[in-house]
Amino acid sequence: MAIQIKEMADVRYPDAKKITLVADNLNTHVGASLYKAFVPEKARRILDRIKIHYSPKHGSWLNMAEIEFSILSKQCLDCRIPDQQIMKKEISIWEKERNGHSTPMKWRFTTEDARIKLAKLYPTIEL
Repeated sequence: MAIQIKEMADVRYPDAKKITLVADNLNTHVGASLYKAFVPEKARRILDRIKIHYSPKHGSWLNMAEIEFSILSKQCLDCRIPDQQIMKKEISIWEKERNGHSTPMKWRFTTEDARIKLAKLYPTIEL
């Protein structure tokens, strides 16, 4: 992760004063990973420009993306594919079929659960 963040800060957005990074709660998605990969001065320089916004542990859109990638891997990419062109074609066919079924996500984490577990993330106004 540290190498990708450095590339983002130094190559893609070199003029940005602050970069907001949306990340899931994986234990490697922390500023300390920069210090493990780079000398302290370089890590601090990058970290000063990064603001990491962590998605909720439950019910994140990243969870949905991870679920879809898992399904893609099992249903479409579970065999040897000889080249990138064929892989793109196979994924396109899989994607059209998958979208045609409109399979909804079935969350077990309810709105009521979220209001309890994530209460600290939302401001409350007392009248």
